[in-house]
Parts: sequence; structure tokens; C-alpha cells
Amino acid sequence: MKLRGLGRGLDALLDKDGEEGPGLERQATLRVEQLQRGRYQPRTKMDENSLQELTASIRKQGLMQPILVRPIERERYEIIAGERRWRAAKMAGLAEVPVLVREVPDSAALAMGLIENIQREDLNPLEEASGVQRLVTEFKLTHQEAADAIGRSRTATTNLLRLLNLQKAVQELVFDGKLEMGHARALLALDGRQQEQTEQVVNDILHPKVKARRKPRPDRDVARLEEELSEELGTTIEIKPGKKGAGKLVISYSNPDHLDDLLSRFRRKRSNA
Repeated sequence: MKLRGLGRGLDALLDKDGEEGPGLERQATLRVEQLQRGRYQPRTKMDENSLQELTASIRKQGLMQPILVRPIERERYEIIAGERRWRAAKMAGLAEVPVLVREVPDSAALAMGLIENIQREDLNPLEEASGVQRLVTEFKLTHQEAADAIGRSRTATTNLLRLLNLQKAVQELVFDGKLEMGHARALLALDGRQQEQTEQVVNDILHPKVKARRKPRPDRDVARLEEELSEELGTTIEIKPGKKGAGKLVISYSNPDHLDDLLSRFRRKRSNA
């Protein structure tokens, strides 16, 4: 299984402790019950709609891409990459699935699972950060070594890991896609209390209280709210409604000083509440 954009770091992980080197793998067909979820799966949740679509595709066309696994005990295999395909195959009623069997150490299994999901853009920033942190802590890698393993720059990897220093409530906003990574990184300059205040302001804007007796059309209501917020904050505000009442709030800023001014406005608003 070839993963694009790998640095030399993954080759070093594959060679660790005398394991077989990269490229040594064999094709096989295994029963679905012989496979189990990988211990180092970085993704914490799967989109159910996407999983149902994949299930329908597999039911119609079969599983086209093999699942990457490694042997763990007699007749049992752990998934390195392809858990979503495995789950969909079971839901589609397949008894057997094509696999690539590869002998790799734990550190390489984690890195390969991370890389596959990153390349497929299946992970949110917090899941990526947590996976990279496991590489650093469990396998004693430096930031540079972890960056090499996943094909990222050291600076990008370090900035990604810094997201784990955010308050839990702010991390949840990033995890749910309600706060973009760039905005979240800007909050790292604030202390815990200020982060919590900012998180509350963001939630207040995302879920404004409206009078029950007034039910304007959603599109007009969003446009009006965007205009009011833009005028109040002195910057461009975009509200992107999603499904089931969720959505995204995009706050634009022109430079770091402008961002600092916006954060100051949030803090004053909170302190005057």
C-alpha cells in the first residue's frame, strides 16, 4: 500500500526493532470476523451518512480497495488503514474482504493510519493533533521525527500540537467544526479564563436568543444577523447555516492587530454582561 507524501521518518519507523522493511506485504482474502479495529485508529467518530453511502456502493460494486492489516495472533488481524471500508463491508453483508497483510511495529501502524486519514481529509484538526501527540509521547519521537513520519513540516506539526493546549470547551468547538483552526490558534495567546469567555461569546453568536413571536424567513434572518454583527464588530461576519440548527460563524480579520482588537471587543462584551 503506497501512501503519498511520506517522509523518511516512516521508513525509519518501519525498520525499527528489526521489523520487515517497507514494501514487504502480501495480498489475501480474509473473513470479516478475522479483522478488528486498530488500537491506533486516530479517528474518533465516523459520519453515518457517508458510511451509509459507502455501504450502498460496496453492496452494488463490491470492495474495490483492499484493507491494510497486520497479524496480531493466530487467524486474527488488526486494521492499520481502512476501518471505514471494513465497517461498510460488514453492513453490506460481505463475508470476506480483500486485504494487504503487512508486518509493522506499533509506531508505524499509528503513523500509517494517521497518514491515510490525513490524505483522505477524514480527520478534524483535533483528531490529527491527538494522533501526532501519541507518536510523540508513546514512541518517544521529537516533533521533527513525527513531522517526517506524516509528511508535514516541523512548524506545521508543532502548531497542530498546540491546539491541545486550548481549553476543553474551545477544543470542542474546533472538533465540531464551529471554530476554524486559524481562529483557535489565535486564542492560544489568551489565558484559560479569557478562552472560556471567548467560547461563550462565540456560542452566544451561533445560538442567538430570538423572540418566539417573531419567525422571520431563515434566509432574511441570517442576512439581517450578519449585517448587525458586522456593524457591531466592525468586520465582515458570515453565518453558514447547516443541518439541524447547527452552522458555522466566520469572523474575518485583516491582520494580527485587527484580530487582537476583535478579541478585546469580545472580552469587553463579556465583562459588561
